[in-house]
Order: sequence, then structure tokens, then C-alpha cells
Amino acid sequence: KFLILYIAARLSEPADGAAMQDLTMCDDGIDYFDYAECLNDLVKTEHLRLTEDGLYLITEKGKRNSAICESSLPYSVRQRSDRNIAAYNKAALRRAQVQSHVTERENGTFTVTLALRDDVDSLMQLELMVATEEMAKDLAERFRKDPEHLYARVLEALYEEQK
Repeated sequence: KFLILYIAARLSEPADGAAMQDLTMCDDGIDYFDYAECLNDLVKTEHLRLTEDGLYLITEKGKRNSAICESSLPYSVRQRSDRNIAAYNKAALRRAQVQSHVTERENGTFTVTLALRDDVDSLMQLELMVATEEMAKDLAERFRKDPEHLYARVLEALYEEQK
């Protein structure tokens, strides 16, 4: 329970059960059944809250108890957890900075919305109409892989010398 609270207190956003499990199973001393039981107990005792989206969020009570108990965790476990948490938080930041959405239009075509942000503000938001959902999803995925490249190409195209 201490490890789950330690992790939840350091996440930059609520996490789903799979992410919590991956982050918690960093130690060979924990098996899935122990993890699942502890996670459920922490929700029942209101140390964690399960959001409407099925994500786990630490409560104030959980934060207080985590701070009190974190020294009970072995240093090596905290180090491993800290590395995994840093990677999770980095990926969460990237998800917040790079967003893509596909929506169907009334006429059967699709709109792909691509957005790129930095730590402060929006850098780019682009909406494209495409004929099929497959194309829309493909464009969204390509954008998520390398949004900076598209941003640079758009700027390059807009600053191109006129002929």
C-alpha cells in the first residue's frame, strides 16, 4: 500500500489500472493479487479515488499518509519507482502537448484536429477534412509520432518565396 501511495502521490495526472499496475510491479516482492487487493483497499479507505473515467487519483488523505510512510519503502524500490514515475510523467506531458482528434461530419466525411502545445501556449491547431475514417486515424497517428516535423513544414510552406 505504501508503494502504491508513493507512486500515486508523484504522478502528474490520474492513472488507469494498467498504468498503476505497471508502475507498482517494479519490485519482485509484489505479485498481482497483492497489488489488486491493496489498490481496492486504498479506494475503500479513501486514500485513492476512482474517477468517472476509471482513473486512480490520490486524495488529500492519501497524500498525507504517503508522506508519513514513504521512508518505510526500501531505497532501491524508491529509486526504481522514481525512474518509472519520471518516464510516465514525461509521456503524460507529451500527451498533453500533442493531441489529435477524429470526428465524423454530418456528410460522412471526417475532421482530423491536430494540436501542438508547448509548456505555455498553443503552437498550432490544424483541422483537416478527409474522406474516410481510416485516413483520419492514419493522419492523427502520423502527427502524434512527429508533430514538430509537421509544424516546421507548415512554417516552411508559409514562408516559401512566391513565384
